[in-house]
Amino acid sequence: MLFRTAVFFLPAACLLAQNPAPKPAPPVPPPVPLAPPAPSASASPAVPPDRIVIAVGDTKLTAAQFDEIVNALPEQYRSASRGPGRKAFGENLVRVLLLAEEGKRRKLNETPEYKTQEEFQADNLLAGKTFAEISQAIRIDDAELRKYYDDHQKEYEQVHARHILIRASGSPQPVAPGKKELSDEEALAKAEEIREKLTDGADFAALASAESDDSGSKVKGGDLNFFHRGQMVPAFEEAAFALKVGEISQPVKTQFGYHIIKVEAKKGFDDGKTEIERKMRTERAQKMLDDMQKNSSVTFDPEFFGIAK
Repeated sequence: MLFRTAVFFLPAACLLAQNPAPKPAPPVPPPVPLAPPAPSASASPAVPPDRIVIAVGDTKLTAAQFDEIVNALPEQYRSASRGPGRKAFGENLVRVLLLAEEGKRRKLNETPEYKTQEEFQADNLLAGKTFAEISQAIRIDDAELRKYYDDHQKEYEQVHARHILIRASGSPQPVAPGKKELSDEEALAKAEEIREKLTDGADFAALASAESDDSGSKVKGGDLNFFHRGQMVPAFEEAAFALKVGEISQPVKTQFGYHIIKVEAKKGFDDGKTEIERKMRTERAQKMLDDMQKNSSVTFDPEFFGIAK
């Protein structure tokens, strides 16, 4: 018989993904600890959607149905499951089907517990699809997106910077072997000297590798990659976010010593627009759901849920 619904696969699909980030647990735990799809040498070729791609006994799964199952995975696993990890994911689906067939043989699908969980899984799948459709139907214009960004700018603004640290006496950063401990005045003088070389055209990455006392970033030419507000010490952060792209700071004093900072790139509204839109859609859909609950007849047994009368 043809496979008729993706509901049966939903718990397994969640498990197959094994999302490492904290996520709400699926309502019904999957039956077996299947691993996420591992990359293989190459992606499988495209086939007609009605072609049967997996057959386990009487259960058959088409390419279109396989794709529908992949759509139930967390977003970060979908590309691998359709491409380089397709075969591994298919093997995991076979294990699920085999165990399901064995469960039917043992008549586990006839138990009251199974039927309750099956019904709830169907409702859970339908609820998820409904919430997604509500979210996608919400229209948000650029003016609303811009206002949200302006109101939450610190959450989305990022800077990509390099720095050169000149350690000063009293810094928690240990003195590098073979280096002299500099007084505050000596460290400032050295930082000013390095900045002068940079403004004369010296390569920032090369000078950072040679002179910086930050052992973690000097091997990368002082590269700190992108960072948000709140990730660096206040004086460093203030200076870095105030600089324009390509600009080199004056020596910036922190508890570690003196820093020369160069901003390589910045991320702003255009870079965060997609994420902001997704977040606003979710927030508004959640508000609609809250309103639905308020306007519906919902009762909780006070004794069972410990609700004060």
